Amino acid sequence: MQTLPLRLSPGQDLRHALEAALTTEGARAAFVLSGIGSLSVAQLRLAGAEQASTWQGPIEVLTLAGTVADNGSHLHASLALADGRVIGGHVAPGCTVRTTAEVLLAVLPEWEFRRLADHATGYAELVIRHVPPTAAGKR
Repeated sequence: MQTLPLRLSPGQDLRHALEAALTTEGARAAFVLSGIGSLSVAQLRLAGAEQASTWQGPIEVLTLAGTVADNGSHLHASLALADGRVIGGHVAPGCTVRTTAEVLLAVLPEWEFRRLADHATGYAELVIRHVPPTAAGKR
C-alpha cells in the first residue's frame, strides 16, 4: 500500500479528480483513508433513490469514504449544509470543490478494482483482482 495525499482545487469535480489522480499514478485500485473540504455543489444519491439530488453550497465535507478505480468508484460522503443540517449518501459526479478538498488515498499497486454487473443485486458491484507485478516491475 502506498499513500497519496491530494489537495483538490476550486472548480474540480471531486469524484473525477480522484479517479484522474489514480490514473496518473498508473494504479487501478485505491480507497479513501480520509477526506474533508468544501463544495459549492453537491450531488448525492440518497439511500434507495434512483437519481442523485442536488444541493447548492456552501457545503462542508465532513467525511468521505469508499473505493476509487480507474473504471468507476464507489464513494460515500457526509456533508454539512450551511444551516447545519447533515446529509449523506453516494457521491455522484457533479460534486464541485468550493475552496479545497483534502483527501488521503491508499493506493494498492498490485490490485485492480472493477465494477461488473451482479445478477444478485442488480447493480455493478466491486470485483477485486490481484495483479502482481511482472519480473520487470510493470504490469
